[in-house]
Amino acid sequence: MDYQLKILASKLGISTEYYNRFLSDEPYQTSEKTLRFFANILGYKASNEAEVQASLEKLSKKRWQQTFENIYVREQGNLTIDAVIPLKDTESDFLLSLTNRQNNKQEDISYIVNITEEKSGKYIKANIEITSPLDIGYYDIVLEINKQKYTSTLAVAPQSCYKKDENKKLWGYALQLYSLRSKHNWGIGDFTDLKNFVKLCGKSGADVIGINPINVLNHSFPEESSPYMSMSRLFLNPIYIDVENVPEFEKSEISPLLPQIKELNAAEYISYDGVYKLKMQVLERLYSKMSKDKKRTEEFEKFCQEKGADLENLAVFLCLYEQKTAYHGKGWQSWEKQYQNPNNAEVKKFAQANRERINFFKFLQFESWRQLDSVFKEVKKQKLKIGLYRDLALGVGRDSAELWNDESAYLKQSGAGAPPDVFFPFGQKWGLGAFNPIELKERAYIPFIKILRAAMQGAGALRIDHVMSLMRLFIIPEAKDAEGAYIYYDFDDMLNIVALESHLNQCMIVGESIGVIPDGFLEKIHSKNIYSMSVLWAERWDNGYGEFKQPCYYPQNVFTSVGTHDMAPLKCWWFGYDIETPFKLGMIKTEQEKINAYHKSENDRWQLLQALDKAGVWPQDNQRHGDYIYGEKFPEGLEEAVHRYVAKSEAEVFLLQLEDVFQVDKMQNLPGTNRDKHPNWRHKLPVNLEDMEQNEAYLRNINMVKQERG
Repeated sequence: MDYQLKILASKLGISTEYYNRFLSDEPYQTSEKTLRFFANILGYKASNEAEVQASLEKLSKKRWQQTFENIYVREQGNLTIDAVIPLKDTESDFLLSLTNRQNNKQEDISYIVNITEEKSGKYIKANIEITSPLDIGYYDIVLEINKQKYTSTLAVAPQSCYKKDENKKLWGYALQLYSLRSKHNWGIGDFTDLKNFVKLCGKSGADVIGINPINVLNHSFPEESSPYMSMSRLFLNPIYIDVENVPEFEKSEISPLLPQIKELNAAEYISYDGVYKLKMQVLERLYSKMSKDKKRTEEFEKFCQEKGADLENLAVFLCLYEQKTAYHGKGWQSWEKQYQNPNNAEVKKFAQANRERINFFKFLQFESWRQLDSVFKEVKKQKLKIGLYRDLALGVGRDSAELWNDESAYLKQSGAGAPPDVFFPFGQKWGLGAFNPIELKERAYIPFIKILRAAMQGAGALRIDHVMSLMRLFIIPEAKDAEGAYIYYDFDDMLNIVALESHLNQCMIVGESIGVIPDGFLEKIHSKNIYSMSVLWAERWDNGYGEFKQPCYYPQNVFTSVGTHDMAPLKCWWFGYDIETPFKLGMIKTEQEKINAYHKSENDRWQLLQALDKAGVWPQDNQRHGDYIYGEKFPEGLEEAVHRYVAKSEAEVFLLQLEDVFQVDKMQNLPGTNRDKHPNWRHKLPVNLEDMEQNEAYLRNINMVKQERG
């Protein structure tokens, strides 16, 4: 491989090799073609030797071409910044001022200027150490030398992320909001259901509710329902609006629709298309009524002003998408060029001509946030110690408002995925839009900060999906059969931004770290007070193949659960449906592979029973009567014993999954499949929300948890 190309790639944060110890101890070598592709995407030509050399020179000069970097992210107690200044100004006075953005006040600071020996042509570097203590937050920097003013941003981060001052072990639920069944909803869980679930938690003693991402999805194609493939992580999915809770609603609005609502409510699976279109039909009429109400209109206009350009761009995008995208697969990148950028004159004309429809899309966000805000207020009323534990998706679809609105902030012609592993030997191509690390820093991390703030709003804790993305992401070019590579971010900056926003929003941080984890990564995030996720199936000896760890060996700084939305519920796993279904779909290729999987599952079941016996967690009135190893029966009290087992652990937070409580035997999501093969994100819970408090399984399971967690 071209040695200079490897140097360029390393300087740009493109991995020249990576390990996947699931398959081999030998590193994978990133191809020259892939390195050249990503160098070009990051703004540095590398098609041949001359271009590589020119790009290396360009990179070496970059820092010398501006006085300040666009942002300095520093921890409290380490407030040193560098400045590139003309050699002729080394004897001049340096006047440094800082303005606190949180209160718009200028700080009274002291500082020391040290001229270094690092030079380039007519310029030299100076290190400026701010010796005054500063509160966490963002500051505007102004440096005046020889009547010239230079500006930048300083982000002062705490040593670690925000943490609740609680001494007891907490518990709650991991809830897929869409799956909530209630007597009143229109076939999908909604914000009123969530509010009522908060009340249920208040009564039961639960302190946390983990929910799936609830971001806006594709208005034109509602069946594209994956909560991890949103149109924008800044805004909400209006399918969760409780239409009957909109202030303008009257019962007469839906009299002709009652049979349709009843059918959607009773259906086994969620019909996203049916539910969404029915809600939109009524919401359009309610928007028209709201427009005639002065008080509500004033509230709506205030909301639009607060959300600003981001809301305007989302609404314009959805309106354009509705008119210009006739079928799925041909998104905004297939539109006429003049409509592919929100700043183009033709887009402005379109917005003027379609203002009423655009305002309807804004109304959907206005009502979504109003109803979600009532959930936040209920959390405070019920005094839940953590409250909502929200979920920040790894990325967005490339055919999304987020990319249309700000394409330059994202890596072009490529998307996030995963390298080959034992389950996916050819890797996974998710096609998710991923931030461009160079552009992100040039923008003072504003695009990243915005999505953090949107996800933290009203949350007591935030799950960062695939938290390894703070350090690196596996990116795959869009071209067919293209190889991917890890792209690295400024890990310290990203961690410190998360810690700062965590404190400003008083929100705990949890990192989803299931997958290929770089050496030392977990130690680093734990040092920043970022919790890990832990699941029963991973807490085993011998790299996940040995005995189940007893609860006393679980780590403390984790949010733990039996499984996740991507894993089989207990009953599904016990009977091997998580093996049989992939076999029928061709994901398990041979009969022998299936037999091997069943043998392993048999051994796992036996080991789980032994672990439960050893821990003494079976219900007193329902001790284990047999082994049931060969799947002849689901053991009585198994889910109760498992919940007590994990609740008994040292983990600070334990989350029950209602799918396990109610013995659901189907997976919420089967990774590697689309809805044509498996009804992902469409399963409803078998018990109505209104009936849970009287449900024996619900009562017995929370009783087992409360024996260990109070």
